Amino acid sequence: MSNVPQDLRYTREHEWARLEDDGRVTIGVTDFAQGQLGDVVYLDLPEVEGSVEAGEPLGEVESTKSVSELYAPLTGKVAEVNVEARENPAAVNQDPYGEGWLLAIEPADPAEFEGLLSPEAYEQFLHEEAGEEEST
Repeated sequence: MSNVPQDLRYTREHEWARLEDDGRVTIGVTDFAQGQLGDVVYLDLPEVEGSVEAGEPLGEVESTKSVSELYAPLTGKVAEVNVEARENPAAVNQDPYGEGWLLAIEPADPAEFEGLLSPEAYEQFLHEEAGEEEST
């Protein structure tokens, strides 16, 4: 089973979100997602100061297998983009919850964070998704 840190929140699109002490929310793709993507070779991330809308695409992750859209877990303004990960996209595969983080946003409504999936709910979602894949 994939690594699902207990201090994060998750989306059904396989992004993770971490609430920082300064109120910003750091976002990345989950261990499950990077495993499904394969070797990440390019990141298309939004510009700092740009706005993102919860549930809407905010960028793309390109791998040797496919191109996948990234979705904003929260509505807000882009506060920071991980330039190191953009220059070295393999960081997403090597350390998706650390050096491979993608961006930080200043949420418009901090309460939205609590509406994201808990680690337990995300693990349950992964089990359900795996069950659906096995039955097809």
